[in-house]
Amino acid sequence: MYKLILEKTAYTPAQLSGIDIPQIALAGRSNVGKSSLINTLGGSKKLARTSSSPGKTRSINFYMVQPSGFSLVDLPGYGYAKCSKTEREKWSRLIEAYIQDNFQLKAVVHLLDSRLEPQALDLELSHYVQSLNIPILPVLTKSDKCKQKQLTAISRTWSKILGLNCPPVVFSAKTGAGRDKLWELIIESATP
Repeated sequence: MYKLILEKTAYTPAQLSGIDIPQIALAGRSNVGKSSLINTLGGSKKLARTSSSPGKTRSINFYMVQPSGFSLVDLPGYGYAKCSKTEREKWSRLIEAYIQDNFQLKAVVHLLDSRLEPQALDLELSHYVQSLNIPILPVLTKSDKCKQKQLTAISRTWSKILGLNCPPVVFSAKTGAGRDKLWELIIESATP
C-alpha cells in the first residue's frame, strides 16, 4: 500500500515551483469525486476534504507518494457555476500555469462521472491535455451508482473519443473497485 502525504499547497502560479520530481495530476469536474479518490488511494478519509457541495478544492495540492518518490497533484475542479466568474478565471489560470511546460508532469488522471454522457468541459480538458502530448488516464468515477450495461456503454464512448487502446478505469470510492488498477497505471506512468 502506498502512503500519501500532503507536501505543498499552491494558490497562485508563483507558488507552483519547488517540487522537482515526477508528477501525476488529478483533474475533473467539481463534485466528480476527486477528494474521495485521493482518500481511497491513500487509505485514509482524512487526506482530502470531501463535501456534498462542489468547488471545495481551490488550490493545487501536492501529495508525496511514499515510498515511490513522485507526487499526485490534485487540481481544482472545473465547471462549478456557483462561484464568481473572477474566481473561475483565477482557477483556470492556475491550472494552465501548472500544466503548461511542466516537464515533471508525466500524465493526467482525468476523472469522469460514469453516470453522465460526455460533457463539453470534460471534452475540452481531455483534448487540451492530449494537444500537449501529455498521456491521459481516464477514470470513470461513482461506478457503484451505475448498472453494468451503462458502465460498458460509457466506457466504450470515452475510449472512442480519446482514441484509447484500453478502456477507462472503472472506479468506486465506496467499494474500492478499480483502486489497484489505477495505482498500477499511475506507478507505470510516473516511473517509466
